[in-house]
Amino acid sequence: MKRLSGKVALITGVARGQGRSHAVRMAEEGASIIGMDICAQIPSVFYPMATEEDLAETERLVKAAGGDIVTVVGDVRQRADVQRAYDAGIERFGGVDILVPNAGIMPVIDQGVEPQAWHDAVDTMLTGVWHVLDVAVPGMIERGAGGSIAITSSAAGLTSMGLNTFPGQAGYSAAKHGVVGLMRLYSKQLAEHLIRVNSIHPTDVNTPMVANAEYGAFVNSHPEVANDEAYKNPMPVELIEAVDVSNALVFLASDEARYITGVTLPVDAGYHNR
Repeated sequence: MKRLSGKVALITGVARGQGRSHAVRMAEEGASIIGMDICAQIPSVFYPMATEEDLAETERLVKAAGGDIVTVVGDVRQRADVQRAYDAGIERFGGVDILVPNAGIMPVIDQGVEPQAWHDAVDTMLTGVWHVLDVAVPGMIERGAGGSIAITSSAAGLTSMGLNTFPGQAGYSAAKHGVVGLMRLYSKQLAEHLIRVNSIHPTDVNTPMVANAEYGAFVNSHPEVANDEAYKNPMPVELIEAVDVSNALVFLASDEARYITGVTLPVDAGYHNR
């Protein structure tokens, strides 16, 4: 039997990058997917964000992996959008077993100097995570079947990692630390319901958020960043792959991790040890 057979996973930020990888990998293990993505540009973000075409490609890949999926275009900053995605998933699949609040942005350069970038970062990566929890957790408790919640944080949620003190970078760091607090609160409160809550902390991942022309140009124009040992992984790898994070999430969602909760799990090539 596959490790997630019969399970339903709600994943945000699913149109590409880590979210797409998580959806495909979980589908390979037997899960059905509720996928949500904004599919629009947030002005403070310097790189092109995912599109509806990207979301359609995620749907195609999940189905090619043998999985079932319902997708919704929506913004995690808006609780009503999260509710709409959750409701569509309940109508299709009947319940939710796995939550992966993954939607993220990196407004850390260029437009990241504007105060709005702080609000975009915190609203997406902290408030947006809370919206997912607030919408979906009551139903998980009511079902009485336990479950797994794995919040996407970052290596920057365990360290002082950051390029600058722009509002966007400050918001990114604050949000990635903030979700650890949410994880610890919910892990304690939900333990009696056998709902496990953990956070996952990747280093830089080979996705469009990092591997893009705009970020490459920034690094090339700031050799002090490119050559700073503080930004390099102890293991000799510049970028990990999205599937490396997905594999860890599959483990956390599976019965193999049935007694693991309240954990900050680094998938960071040793970066958190710096």
